[in-house]
Amino acid sequence: MNYQTILENIHRKIQPYAEEGKQADYIPALAEVNPNQFGICIQTLDGNTYSLGDAATRFSIQSISKVFTLAMGLAVEGDNVWKRMGKEPSGNAFNSLVQLEYEHGIPRNPFINAGAIVMCDILLSALPDAPAAFLSFIRSLCGNSEIGYNEPLAQSEQSNAYMNAAIANLLKYHHNIDNPIDDVLHFYFLTCSVMMTCEELSRAFLPFADHRKPFSFGGIQLTASQVKRMNAIMQTCGFYDEAGEFSYLVGLPGKSGVGGGIAAVCPSRYAVAVWSPRLNAKGNSVMGLKALELLTTETAESIF
Repeated sequence: MNYQTILENIHRKIQPYAEEGKQADYIPALAEVNPNQFGICIQTLDGNTYSLGDAATRFSIQSISKVFTLAMGLAVEGDNVWKRMGKEPSGNAFNSLVQLEYEHGIPRNPFINAGAIVMCDILLSALPDAPAAFLSFIRSLCGNSEIGYNEPLAQSEQSNAYMNAAIANLLKYHHNIDNPIDDVLHFYFLTCSVMMTCEELSRAFLPFADHRKPFSFGGIQLTASQVKRMNAIMQTCGFYDEAGEFSYLVGLPGKSGVGGGIAAVCPSRYAVAVWSPRLNAKGNSVMGLKALELLTTETAESIF
């Protein structure tokens, strides 16, 4: 498979979408990002790398981080995490208060904001230094000790975090947060602020594409069964209330973030990360979605 030629063809075909959407301007620091950027990188299980465009430019991974917190939660708590959140697609916005209130403080899944906030609470309770452990895990996954938090970005997000604060307070009201709300939200915003390139992100996702090998990175160990089940949750819940559309058009397990990034895996083949800051109304990258749709169409590689 000549992935490099395929990426070049994809880049040419998605140019008509270059001006569609806008970056996440409700987070001040993200509103300042140049929206006219595009990068993509594929890392294959046989050790090859294919990249194009701004694949070496770091960006805020935002909600893609929720895959990493889920992996850590499963490693330290196992199936106990499902006592505090579900595994179902939300069908609503990623920051819906109505759904959380209706379901008595039990988030629908770990990839919406409420679920990720609960997961951060779980990690704060289970680990002596959860922020340090989170960074260690990501650094181990991608083999780069320079990966870090963007503190100004985290502060920028926290300064306008009225909806997330409301979610955390509702979770606390329903006894689904044990630690102080400020501590939980601070850790949550730190995880979202991590800066990575498409090259680093695709490398970090590569272990999730191969459940046949032992998963052990940065002190986090997962069974083959847990890795497979994470893929299932990425497939059904990884794209907010556009998960069905992504599954229909692309057919890969993955996760998006409002920083414009998308990371996905083709099981037993590759991991791919794409980044373009302009988002659609659902909070997913316009060019990123189109690029991945074309990728699985032109390669005829998906889970279906």
